[in-house]
Amino acid sequence: MKELVEIGRTFVQAMRDRRGLANVDEMYAENAQSIEAVVPPVRQFRITKGRDAIKGKREDWLAAHEIIELEVDGPYVHPPNRFSVRYKAKVTQKETGQRIALSEIAVYSVADGKIVLEEFFMLPK
Repeated sequence: MKELVEIGRTFVQAMRDRRGLANVDEMYAENAQSIEAVVPPVRQFRITKGRDAIKGKREDWLAAHEIIELEVDGPYVHPPNRFSVRYKAKVTQKETGQRIALSEIAVYSVADGKIVLEEFFMLPK
């Protein structure tokens, strides 16, 4: 459990420091997958496969949004291999100027010291 806690804490700190894109290379397995609750507006699919594709997904999101406020809470561990993080954010869509409040939970599965799966759960409006 100690390794899981350390991975979770390192991940959460990177997100708080807004290094979410930079930490993909060090924290994600090459064959990691990301599953969104719904199809995101800047993409055409819910499931992203592979570390490079996950980085691309984050780059697309950052290109389309300005983060005004970001709250990252966790990790909440579920041994032997999962932790979750709660996110709350206020963002502005760059294209429209619309401000949006987001709230979601993400569950991360770990194998061999790397994140192999992330699943996002949204708070419905």
